[in-house]
Amino acid sequence: QVQLVESGGGLVQAGGSLRLSCAASGRPFSGYAAGWFRQAPGKEREFVAAITRIGTSTDYSDSVKGRVTISRDNAKNTVDLQMDSLKPEDTAVYYCAAKSAWSFGSYYLRASVYDYWGQGTQVTVSS
Repeated sequence: QVQLVESGGGLVQAGGSLRLSCAASGRPFSGYAAGWFRQAPGKEREFVAAITRIGTSTDYSDSVKGRVTISRDNAKNTVDLQMDSLKPEDTAVYYCAAKSAWSFGSYYLRASVYDYWGQGTQVTVSS
């Protein structure tokens, strides 16, 4: 079992920045690929960013590419999401997720394949 706890959400003006952090506990985090997803009211959960077990590769949704950076520190069991140039349409609950992965080079874009989820952190961007 892996427990995930997100932090760092809040209210920010458009154009501002936030850094979300996800702290993992339970099992060595280096055994898991990780991702960030978000869900706005009335919408389905959508992919934001993903990273491999050791952080060698990343991927981003088109809607955040160039404004968001995912990173991880396996020594600290954390995965972060740096978000810059925030827009009102980025407003959502952001979730951290982890998936057990044998491959060092795999990351995952579909929410359904992830094994563990955090409780989410609210990000609100005002115009």
